[in-house]
Amino acid sequence: MKATITLFFILIYFLAPAQNNEKELAKIEETRNGFMLAIKEKRYQDLTNFTTSDMETIGPASEGFLEMYEIGKERGAFPYDRIIMTPKETVIVSDSIAYDYGTSEVYYTNTLGEQKLLTNSYLVILKKDTKGTWRLHREVASGQVKQSNN
Repeated sequence: MKATITLFFILIYFLAPAQNNEKELAKIEETRNGFMLAIKEKRYQDLTNFTTSDMETIGPASEGFLEMYEIGKERGAFPYDRIIMTPKETVIVSDSIAYDYGTSEVYYTNTLGEQKLLTNSYLVILKKDTKGTWRLHREVASGQVKQSNN
């Protein structure tokens, strides 16, 4: 009986439909694009649609970023005017966890009204909620951007 049950679970594991990675990667891209658009359109109240309720982020601590954080501190974790995220690698680790690694161009307006550009590298962990939506969960960013060897 024990062998039959074990065989049953093994068969289910191998015969179950594989996760549709292309579909899930498209959902992650949809989250990323929605996040960037909400910031660009200054819909900061909508950012909770793209993040988990316990989202945590650690941004670069370099000079330009520190100025941006001070100017935009009332916006919370995302003090910029616009962000363009360029993923280099997106990996679905499990049915509910993925990571997105890449670079970003971050734009903010300084106290003189000048638009400034900052670049960074990022690693974002995403979690899929019970409705199947991928949400930003953790982010660590660095002011260092690895230059391409091309």
